[in-house]
This record gives sequence, structure tokens and C-alpha cells, in this order.
Amino acid sequence: MAVTAFVLAGGGSLGAVQVGMLMALTAAGVRPDFVIGSSVGALNAAYFTGAPDQAGVERLAEIWCGLRRSDVFPFSLTRVLGVLRRSSSIVDPAPLRRLLETRIPFARIEDARLPLHVMATDQQGLAVRLSSGPVIEAILASAAVPGIFPPVTIGARQLMDGAIAANTPLHMAVGLGATRIIVLPTGYACTLTTPPQGAIARVLHAVTLLIAWQLMHEIETMPAGATAHLAPTLCPLAVSPYDFTAAHRLVARAHSGTAAWIAAGGLTRPSRASELAAHHHH
Repeated sequence: MAVTAFVLAGGGSLGAVQVGMLMALTAAGVRPDFVIGSSVGALNAAYFTGAPDQAGVERLAEIWCGLRRSDVFPFSLTRVLGVLRRSSSIVDPAPLRRLLETRIPFARIEDARLPLHVMATDQQGLAVRLSSGPVIEAILASAAVPGIFPPVTIGARQLMDGAIAANTPLHMAVGLGATRIIVLPTGYACTLTTPPQGAIARVLHAVTLLIAWQLMHEIETMPAGATAHLAPTLCPLAVSPYDFTAAHRLVARAHSGTAAWIAAGGLTRPSRASELAAHHHH
């Protein structure tokens, strides 16, 4: 029997794309044996493993459609001045923590209804797998984009965004025994012609590019005995990963795109890395 893993990578506000993908996958009756999440993908993975059914995914979509940028990236002048005076981050993580506390329906990773693994990165750039312990700390660590959010201390280690790790969650999924890996990438703003406005938006855009290139590399080097299936990313896409106003549209586009991909046999044939590259160059 195939061991199926869902892998949810990062991407700021583009995490809404994963909700549409989850809708299509659950509607098609695809149920993972375990789920790995990194960065914003860890937030979606935690919510999904707490309510791994259509109703749960519908609620997750409602959460995304109601999110405002200030819920995740509250901007305050005191914080920015603090950075100039040695603070470790531009953004206060308290609002994101509050959001998670009110939305994630369980307290510890091991209490999820499906096995959940959260990927973060230590200060040496090595991937750290969090498979037990407080779920909110794990998500905050995995989503701690360096310089934007402060690192999170778990055990004796200061952890940061899973996207910065030398390997991506695909390696981790294979290491945990997955033979069929369904990747839910957020993609990146492939049709942006100028850098997004503002420092945080630019950092997030750079991180989404990094994630896409890492995934491409990993799909090229998949070990024998495991196949990767990439749910289709949205391109053309001109939405910055710092823009939370497009969630409704992103969910709908990803839902229809993934449903069409499943119908066309996307889950039966391994994906190629080129599927992640920007499509508008043809």
C-alpha cells in the first residue's frame, strides 16, 4: 500500500492557495497518512489535521477570507524604531499567536486527528522536525521569517522559518516513509514585473522564490520508490505574498485548478520540476 503524505510549503498570504487545493483533494476522497507543514503551510497543516474533512476545510477557507494583513503582520512604528535599536524583528508575533490560539482546535501536535509534522530551521540552517509538543509554538517557529518575526526557542534551540532549511519537507516526507507525496505549493507571484512595494513584501517574495527553486531541485532528485505529485500552482499570478485581500479569489482558482488536475490524472503520474517553473515564458 502506498503511504501518502501531504506536504504544505510556505508563501505568506499565498497560503490561501493551499485551502483550495485541500478542498479539491478532500472532495476527491484523498486522505493522507500524515501531513508536513512549513511556514504558512504549517498553519494550514495544523488546522487541516485537526479537522481533516470537507467541513474543516470550508472553515479554514472562511478564516482565510476573513484575514487582514494586520492579523498576521501588524505594523507599528515603535517596532520599526526598535529594530534600529536592536530588537530582533520588525513584526510583533502576538497577533499571529492570538489568531492561532483562537483557531487551532488542539493544543499539542500529537493531539491532531492525523499525524502532523512541522518543519522549522535551526540557526545552522538544518531542518528540525517538530512532531510533538505545543502546536502553536511549533507553527510560530516554522513561520518565523528571519528579520520579520523573532526566532522561537523550543527546547534549547532558537528556531526560524522552515523555508530557510537546506532541505525541504519532501526529504522529510521520504524519511518518514512516504511513497506518494502530494505537494501543495503556494507558488509565487510569477507575473510580478517590479518588486513588491515595501520591505516585508520584498522579503516574503524572495522567500517564495527560494521555496519554489528548492522544491524544483528536490523533485529532480526524488529517491527511487517515492513519487511526488505537485498540485498546480497559479500562474499568471500577480498577488504579492504580503497581500491578504485576494484570498477568496486564490481559494477559488486553486480549487478549480486542482480539481481539473485530479480529473486529468495528476495523482497517477509523477510531476516534473518544470511544472513549478513560471509558465508564461513559453
